[in-house]
Amino acid sequence: MKLLVFVLNKVECLEKLLKEFASKNISGATIISSTGMMHELMNSEDIGIIGSFRHFINSQRKENKTLFMVVKKEKIPEVYAAIEHIVGSLDIPDTGIVFTLPIDDLKGFKH
Repeated sequence: MKLLVFVLNKVECLEKLLKEFASKNISGATIISSTGMMHELMNSEDIGIIGSFRHFINSQRKENKTLFMVVKKEKIPEVYAAIEHIVGSLDIPDTGIVFTLPIDDLKGFKH
């Protein structure tokens, strides 16, 4: 089992993404609202050198959504494909990032 973490920058795609997951029997995501470090620093009073990075950051987006999912290892490619089908290539900046971590121990999860 893996913990899949997906930080979705294109929050307008969240509903479509969840429907895509459901259509592929991918379930069990926990979703939280999150904010990137650079966005927070840009909104601080003392931005210093951070101000030079303004043109790299989408200042229109105030938050993103972070999804946490427990996924069987063999299902990871299907989840990645569903994500990129809805949000587009993750190679495009400001789309999102996804990664997995091993789960050493797990209770309370129905397989």
